[in-house]
Amino acid sequence: MTISSTIPFHNYTVSFLAYIMWDPVHMYNYVTNSWEGVEKQLSFDVRQPKTHVFTMERLRRFIKENPHVDVIRFTTFFHQFTLLFDELAREKYVDWYGYSASVSPYILEQFEKEVGYKFRPEYIIDQGYFNNTYRIPSKEFLDFQAFQRREVAKLAKEMVDIVHEHGKEAMMFLGDHWIGTEPFLDEFKTIGLDAVVGSVGNGSTLRLISDIPGVKYTEGRFLPYFFPDTFYEGGDPVREAKINWVTVRRAILRKPIDRIGYGGYLKLALKFPEFIDYVESVCNEFRTLYDNIAGTTPYCIKKVGILNCWGKMRAWGNHMVHHAIYYPQNYSYAGIIEALSGAPFDVRFISFDDIRQNPTMLDDFDVLLNIGDGYTAYTGGENWMDPVIVQAVKSFVHRGGGFIGVGEPTAYQHQGRYFQLANVLGVEKETGLTLSLDKYNWDEYEHFITADCGKEINFGEGKKNIYALEGTQILKQINKEVQLAVNSFGNGRSVYISGLPYSFENSRLLYRAILWASHDEDNLHRWFSTNYNVEVHAYVKNGKYCVINNTYEPQTTTVYKGDGSSFELSLDANEIVWFEI
Repeated sequence: MTISSTIPFHNYTVSFLAYIMWDPVHMYNYVTNSWEGVEKQLSFDVRQPKTHVFTMERLRRFIKENPHVDVIRFTTFFHQFTLLFDELAREKYVDWYGYSASVSPYILEQFEKEVGYKFRPEYIIDQGYFNNTYRIPSKEFLDFQAFQRREVAKLAKEMVDIVHEHGKEAMMFLGDHWIGTEPFLDEFKTIGLDAVVGSVGNGSTLRLISDIPGVKYTEGRFLPYFFPDTFYEGGDPVREAKINWVTVRRAILRKPIDRIGYGGYLKLALKFPEFIDYVESVCNEFRTLYDNIAGTTPYCIKKVGILNCWGKMRAWGNHMVHHAIYYPQNYSYAGIIEALSGAPFDVRFISFDDIRQNPTMLDDFDVLLNIGDGYTAYTGGENWMDPVIVQAVKSFVHRGGGFIGVGEPTAYQHQGRYFQLANVLGVEKETGLTLSLDKYNWDEYEHFITADCGKEINFGEGKKNIYALEGTQILKQINKEVQLAVNSFGNGRSVYISGLPYSFENSRLLYRAILWASHDEDNLHRWFSTNYNVEVHAYVKNGKYCVINNTYEPQTTTVYKGDGSSFELSLDANEIVWFEI
């Protein structure tokens, strides 16, 4: 391509549509599972009229030719999440929430007709970024996502209706070609699916599946996959299975899935009989906890809101990256979501637009959380310039609500502030603009929040250059950089945390922070374990509660029941014990 009339030394980018000649999932399996010598599959664009007709006919033919099949599982429907490889067969760019592979000239023409304006590549390739969930979404990008949801739901419903006509159940696998089937938004319910199944790697991904509304049942596919990268001579799939089960179990106890399973090449698993035995024990334990919970809502001590640009669209998916890869910039925030996935709180995800539409909705919460780096979609960026947002949140805290900010909450450089709610949080970031302003508040205090913590607290990557305003209590600072602080604002309270990777100790710190922020320290000893390695989950309506050891070593603890009475208990490694109330 030749670009004419250029200005010297300016950078230019070119946007273009590329035809996918090799389906990305097929390519992934080719690379990961050594599918040598196979024909390279193409992706179907079911949105095209002729392909649409062909696909519906193929579905009807499959059902007719396979009368023994009771459940049709779609994996998923039409559009692949963004998955690109380079010329060396390495993953180049992956975004499990990405919409950039869901376009075609036909689709873009339909979009333009519906919204009344021309599609621009910048709506997806945003200032040179692939438009991922960390970018604050533009109106046009949200319009495009909404358009895709409506069209995908319409076609998916047609397929589900065909399945139901033949007396079969329709299940969706939440993965691969799932873009457009956002499970927590209204369009998804119109599809009419009977069930959703998805891969479960931790508590967050478990809740991502188990919290989906409007289906008859949910199913989790546990790890490890029966793939050669785990099931090989000398491999230890039992170890991975144990870690996976213990990691997700605490989230199951808050909101259980209805079924569990595994996936991959069954012949590989059959070569590991000790693995089969362990899976049997997992199944038996799952049946017990499922029967005891029996559809009731577990005891929740507080209502917690997670505030960001996405709201319920990305419920439990905040700070979630593909393949659960470790990123230094991310794990200190993902740890908060993981801790909440198995904690006794009623957790809801809300957006800035939700507040704009109904500022009084904040009255439904005890504590709000704003988590992430500045200028990302998870903290909000320019949304904190909107007086409606600032007034609503400040008013909520001033009336007695709690606010917890993690990382760079409410960050947007504007009118002499980096943290727009600095006077609520009681901390500010030195960005180099106020170096001549002396800072004197460096005393540290003992506090209710840190009572269960050891001498050193793991803040992950933490944050540099955070200092406390006058009147704020610092609970932990490192080299005169605040990592944990508390503040009062009117009748409310706030907590600042620089970062909080997931661990049992940090989960306890967050638990105490939420109780303190909501003025409820006196109710700490309700369905509570003094040992943070052990947790208590109560199902009051069913008259049952359980005590669970989350570690691989024996643990001893004092267990407090709902009436404040207590008893001593010793548990074996990973043990879960059920009691009658």
